[in-house]
Amino acid sequence: MTKTFTIKDDQVPTQEQLEEVRVAAKREIQFDEDSPELSPAMYKAFRCSVAQRNRKKKNA
Repeated sequence: MTKTFTIKDDQVPTQEQLEEVRVAAKREIQFDEDSPELSPAMYKAFRCSVAQRNRKKKNA
């Protein structure tokens, strides 16, 4: 189950929200046909694209 929270700059997450994040962080990732595990080559390509995006954002 996916939950989305919008937290504004002056807002602090509740203890309940923080606990949900802690519990979710301990869960194992569930891969399936819609979100398969990345191969080493796909992971490398993803990291490169993120680095390029971050450089463009920094220079914008």
